[in-house]
Amino acid sequence: MGMFVNPDNLAFQAALNAKIYVDKSGILNYTNSVLGSTDAFICNSRPRRFGKSVTANMLTAYYSKGCDSEEMFSRLKISQAEDFRKHLNQYDVIHWDIQWCMGPANGPEKVVSYISEKTILELREYYPDVLPAENHSLAETLARINTVTGRKFIVIIDEWDVLIRDEAAKEDIKNEYIRFLRGIFKGTEPTKYIQLAYLTGILPIKKEKTQSALNNFDEFTMVSPSILAQYIGFTEAEVQKLSDKYHQDFDKVKKWYDGYLLKDYQVYNPRAVVSVMLKGEYKSYWSETASYEAIVPFINMNYDGLKTAIIEMLSGSSVKVNTATFKNDTVNIQSKDDVLTYMIHLGYLGYDQTEKIAFVPNEEIRQELTNAVKSKSWNEMLMFQQESETLLDATLDMDNETVAAQIEKIHNEYASVIR
Repeated sequence: MGMFVNPDNLAFQAALNAKIYVDKSGILNYTNSVLGSTDAFICNSRPRRFGKSVTANMLTAYYSKGCDSEEMFSRLKISQAEDFRKHLNQYDVIHWDIQWCMGPANGPEKVVSYISEKTILELREYYPDVLPAENHSLAETLARINTVTGRKFIVIIDEWDVLIRDEAAKEDIKNEYIRFLRGIFKGTEPTKYIQLAYLTGILPIKKEKTQSALNNFDEFTMVSPSILAQYIGFTEAEVQKLSDKYHQDFDKVKKWYDGYLLKDYQVYNPRAVVSVMLKGEYKSYWSETASYEAIVPFINMNYDGLKTAIIEMLSGSSVKVNTATFKNDTVNIQSKDDVLTYMIHLGYLGYDQTEKIAFVPNEEIRQELTNAVKSKSWNEMLMFQQESETLLDATLDMDNETVAAQIEKIHNEYASVIR
């Protein structure tokens, strides 16, 4: 076993050892069904703390021939599948965590060369008689191994988009990385040596002009989760079971952490649910893993209608959003819809795919967004709060004339004509 090639199953074992583990091994039924096909190129994006790394580690533990994982999977749902053992630990797996690689690579500009050199070095240990002494690209190395031996590879990339998100302004780094990914995954030759490609991160695959940089990938996102919806976060049924087991008020858990509408599922943030089950404290756990400062520059962009839309959503309304214009990077944001779509991918907004509307999903996120807005002292938000407090005071005082005037004012100034 190696660090990148055919790693062991210890990372997934750590997840199984946790006090709370929710079985998501059913996703393997789908990946098994597409192995070795043109559908075997998958990009599954989701917000922070929605189980991206756990899923990547699970796929590695299941497929990697560098370990024996039968015992750990025998207690999971996938063990009931007819082809469970057919694919168990049968493949050459290459697993990269791009976020982690930036450290030993000594910077983002060296990540591509670092993972290429280290992976080729490990492949030489497995195929010493196949690979020539001279250096070739990683894509050529994989193609040569396949040509000589017929072996195919499963490539799993965790935090695949970190160079696009965190190094958005550095075009040379982004372009080199995209060329690297294209070389491995795009074209006729990769279909010969790729058994499965699984990319996971926060953003969908970067778009270049009107063409996706890797348009042979099927994308499963917070905007369009498709058949993988139930494997993105915890479902309502799973949270109900946890609430019963840990004696938590399910209705309160729902108010605080529910709200992501993915296809036919109400989905909860796993990190928040696990935390409230173990600690019993109803608060925002979001800020412990992701600072709202990341979105402040975007919600302060001076796009027509952006601030009004966010204020409406904070007050409990939904707003229409066109998600098709977003280019899946943070440099080419050009409109209110782009900002809102980015916030959906980050998990700061929920999205109704049928109605094409965005909304604040729950109390946890409402607090985070309110803090983000207050940090910049929006005059619009302060005025809205003042108007709301005036309405509340008038209601408590049973002042019907003021209540009527305030409702009319809010209707005219904050609610759309259609709504």
